Amino acid sequence: MTKRGRSIRVPVLARVEGEGALEIDIAGNRITRLDLRIYEPPRLFEKFLEGRSYLEVPDMVARICGICPVAYQMSAVAAIEDAFGFTPGPELRAWRRLLYCGEWIESHALHIHLLAAPDVLGFESVLDMAQAWPEVVERGLRLQALGNRILAVLGGRSVHPVSVRPGGFSRLPGPEALDPLQEACRAALETARDLVAWTASLDLPRETQDFPCVALRHPHEYPMNEGRIAATTGLEIPVSEFEAHFEEYQVPHSTALHSRLAGRSYLVGPLARLNLNRDRLPPPVAEALAATGIAFPSHNSHFSIVARAVEIFLALSEAVRILDDPPPAAPALARPLQPRAAEGFGCTEAPRGILYHRYRFDADGRVQAARITPPTSQNQARMEEDARLALERFGLDRPDEELRRYAERVIRNYDPCISCATHFLRLKVNRR
Repeated sequence: MTKRGRSIRVPVLARVEGEGALEIDIAGNRITRLDLRIYEPPRLFEKFLEGRSYLEVPDMVARICGICPVAYQMSAVAAIEDAFGFTPGPELRAWRRLLYCGEWIESHALHIHLLAAPDVLGFESVLDMAQAWPEVVERGLRLQALGNRILAVLGGRSVHPVSVRPGGFSRLPGPEALDPLQEACRAALETARDLVAWTASLDLPRETQDFPCVALRHPHEYPMNEGRIAATTGLEIPVSEFEAHFEEYQVPHSTALHSRLAGRSYLVGPLARLNLNRDRLPPPVAEALAATGIAFPSHNSHFSIVARAVEIFLALSEAVRILDDPPPAAPALARPLQPRAAEGFGCTEAPRGILYHRYRFDADGRVQAARITPPTSQNQARMEEDARLALERFGLDRPDEELRRYAERVIRNYDPCISCATHFLRLKVNRR
């Protein structure tokens, strides 16, 4: 709060990694300026890739994020294979979808139980929540561990998997690993179904806003690895046209790029995916969603926690479906690709939303130029707009500490990820 021209800075330890702050100017009952400030220096991964062989790219880009390395690997592999004219067969598609299921499960379980639930239930941290709700925390840890187990079985390890290659996998597991994994996934289905109902029962704010949703759209399945880019505006384009429609731009108060579609901020992530792909849910998952009584499509960002629970149930259902009759491994093992001077485009659905990659290669398959657009940067402008509107509805006459807590809760709905995201070191409120 500002008194006699002074602004009070409130120290904060948030449950989001990175560095930054939130600064807002308040005039009466309106916010005239809201800046989500990001201080981290650019990481320059796109420049690091220049001159590197295409074979090195998937392992390098996985290091961009420890929570969703598979997403970076899959978008990179999709772009590389697009450039070199390789089309994955059904066996490889199934194995990749199973690997992606593991990442969705572990990431969504972590966010729901360790980050969002403490906000909703009024706890400062998950450690405090565990004292009152031990069964909730234990459920989250079990689901996260199961997602990590899928990653480790297929990828060789749960963080930065090492088996993903352009053209396939370097190795795939046998029945001795897959049979117990299938049993564990099947046993978790009821837990996932109950989680959907539990998240829908929470006391979530009823706030709606007007914004476009953007996600992949596949003709036959709920999208993970493939599809065209679609929006609730009616846009539907091939991945190669992403840069013709989506603009990245710099703002003075942040080192993180912002994005817009037709001049507007937009949403990517589980809520956007569900809004655009409800008709692609398998029947048991669709029934669990219908039983919540929540109307989708929804433009209430607080319902993202429900969308994440739905996607955990979906991912477990898909994992069981694939593991019930695992595809043969041999056709999915990596085969040599034929490098050529070409440009390739890839886009997959990271837990937090669409992740776009573009690479230009020389005749030897070395990267000449790279473009990576992560989901958190695409959500950056939407986060700021959401925080501004939500705080005005919340009431700007409240103490700064209450404003800080609510702003963090709103922004955490987007699950901003490591180093693409922000850690509120302070909140600065200027009143006049």
